[in-house]
Amino acid sequence: MIDFERVTVTYDGASVPTLCDASFSVPEGELCLVVGSTGSGKSTLLGAVNGLVPRFTGGVLAGRVTVAGRDTARFHPRDLADIVGVVAQDPLAGFVTDTVAEELAYCMEQLAVPPSAMRKRVEEIVDVLGLADLRDRALAELSGGQQQRVAIGSVLAAQPSVLVLDEPTSALDPTAAEDVLAAITRLVHDLGLTVLMAEHRLERVVHYADSMLVLDGTGSVTHGPVAAMLADSPVAPPVVELGRLAGWEPLPSSVRDARRRAPELRERLAGRPVPGRGGARRVAHRADRSTGHAALSARGIVVRYGDLVAVAGVDLSLDAGSITALMGRNGSGKSSLLWALQGSGPRDAGAVDVAGADPGLLDPRGARAHVALVPQTPSDLLYLDSVAEECAQADRESGVPAGRTAELLGRLAPGIAPTCHPRDLSEGQKLTLVLAIQIAPSPPVVLLDEPTRGLDYGAKRRLADVLDGLAAQGRSIMIATHDVEFVARVADRVVLVAEGAVVADGPCEDVVVSSPAFAPQVAKILRPDPYLTVDQVAASLEGIGEVR
Repeated sequence: MIDFERVTVTYDGASVPTLCDASFSVPEGELCLVVGSTGSGKSTLLGAVNGLVPRFTGGVLAGRVTVAGRDTARFHPRDLADIVGVVAQDPLAGFVTDTVAEELAYCMEQLAVPPSAMRKRVEEIVDVLGLADLRDRALAELSGGQQQRVAIGSVLAAQPSVLVLDEPTSALDPTAAEDVLAAITRLVHDLGLTVLMAEHRLERVVHYADSMLVLDGTGSVTHGPVAAMLADSPVAPPVVELGRLAGWEPLPSSVRDARRRAPELRERLAGRPVPGRGGARRVAHRADRSTGHAALSARGIVVRYGDLVAVAGVDLSLDAGSITALMGRNGSGKSSLLWALQGSGPRDAGAVDVAGADPGLLDPRGARAHVALVPQTPSDLLYLDSVAEECAQADRESGVPAGRTAELLGRLAPGIAPTCHPRDLSEGQKLTLVLAIQIAPSPPVVLLDEPTRGLDYGAKRRLADVLDGLAAQGRSIMIATHDVEFVARVADRVVLVAEGAVVADGPCEDVVVSSPAFAPQVAKILRPDPYLTVDQVAASLEGIGEVR
């Protein structure tokens, strides 16, 4: 169905090709997972499937790409729209209508699908993806995860033969991600849909895949069965990392496979103290950083959008020197709560106290000096032509000495060239740049909304170290996220919200382990033992763990 024959892609000004002599075939009715670190060429490979690379991205493509027998050199992307559906990383950027129902129907209208068939397909899609309650909602009012489901649905409604997905679950809560992936898998198995999917959160998708394409960052592409590829893949989910640590052969790809072998590992761990998460240095930070002093206190926070109550009277206190994870399903009010706490978003009732002031009553500079907020899409805050200009403008807007933001950026992410255009940075670098801009005024509270979207495992580890360092300085960090593995790595406390209200609040170990949806893979595999990360298991086996 998808054939690459010695494909090389080189962008203008690049010294080396992004893809180099890539050859592979993905047969009909197969789900193929594209794996690689950030910047390894995954999006380039996906874009070549329907001719967007190089027609709309520039550069030169050598070799041959065919999809269902059509050569992308001879067929424009519009001529492939009936067989190839594409869902990009940023769904909002691809919407062309105003409401959910209109967006689901739009692609079918362009393909001249009869109205009677359109109505039937829309009904099928809203049921499959859980969009029935959102049918008449404005797209701009949806949460990021809801928008992502609509984007997937709008493509599926056209009934393509090939579905190309770039980070399809990055904004979805664990349950919604499972539902969407299960629906896609049904289409693969029952209707012969061919799916090419790039995803950083391998723990969610690897057990659904039939094969894997591994990009090593040098332009090389390797294709093969999942088990064989996982054995040497430079990136792997926690279940595979645990299998490597325990010496399991073959490596498990799912929690179910790993649990069958878990009794032997639990015997090896029996009687050993459970180490603190993240290693000795971070355990020391955890022991020192929490002061018990409330850096932020919020009482009775209410946020409404028309008749919709997004935040329903939330009371919340954040301790200085702690990291709190804010979790809940898509549309539960997480982002609305963060914006209300920061002061820039709407707040219909309630009060926030940070160092004796309410950020919502301050001017923008004053609010930023009390609470920093990194939004879901950090690039929304980047608008100048170079990193140096962004840093200098941040210094002026924050009223801090010249060079403060650039110095912070150098400590958080060394090696970013001041002359580089912000749009040319990787997702992790953009996130770090915006974080440096936001914390330049030294606010005591830092809020981050879905900070791990688009980040690979290495970038997440670096972000975890950055947040630990901020917390060690006494900052209070709150992260709204669906990334349960990241929460297991960094969070001291988890606040779980549903329908705008807090339904659980406690230590990370207590809240996530008791939740089937929000428990990390290691916790599911080794339950009832209280391990959350592979690092904890490794430290325990080596006898170097620090007792919590």
